[in-house]
Amino acid sequence: MSEQSLAIADLRKSYERAELNEDASQADPLKQFDQWLTEAIAANVPEPNAMTLATVANDLRPSTRVVLIKGLDARGVVWYSNYASRKGQELAGNPYAALQFHWVELERVVRIEGRVEKISDEESDAYFNSRPLDSRIGAWASPQSEVISGRGVLVANAAKYGARFMLNPPRPPHWGGYRLVPDNWEFWQGRKSRLHDRLRYTLQTENEGGDWLRERLAP
Repeated sequence: MSEQSLAIADLRKSYERAELNEDASQADPLKQFDQWLTEAIAANVPEPNAMTLATVANDLRPSTRVVLIKGLDARGVVWYSNYASRKGQELAGNPYAALQFHWVELERVVRIEGRVEKISDEESDAYFNSRPLDSRIGAWASPQSEVISGRGVLVANAAKYGARFMLNPPRPPHWGGYRLVPDNWEFWQGRKSRLHDRLRYTLQTENEGGDWLRERLAP
């Protein structure tokens, strides 16, 4: 084993910032998540809205990438992307995914699983039009996940679409929002001696506003 591998194996951290118990947690996982997200923002955690999105292709190979949460309500968690990207193609073939937030400074992780659906054109249009101009042009300029010969392709595309649309680029038909409709949440709080707190919420009905079963998992 190399010296670097030995050094990695010796990395240790004692988690002692907080605790998570059934009495102090919310009965509704959405409220619990909103509380933790609010605390992450207040703590100035870097990129508190960043989440890892995991999808599975038709060949059953999983893949992950980091995206940004852009909406949250009783219907689910929303982000935006290129529908023709790798994740878009995988979601088209298998509309189930998992999300993970990792707020290192707070020693907290949130995992969310569920079915994914596209949001309405009206919602996607409204968000797209709120973005900075460069970001709107970028949605046209980048053939996301495709092989390109170099960065010059992106620069040329941005110039082309900037000249074409000027200050009012419309939303590309291949770009819009996704919503993950949760049926499973897990909240993880680091604790001392690796005896971490894990609370799992499982949806008991398929109806909106259904009951959630809250259970403690062994770490």
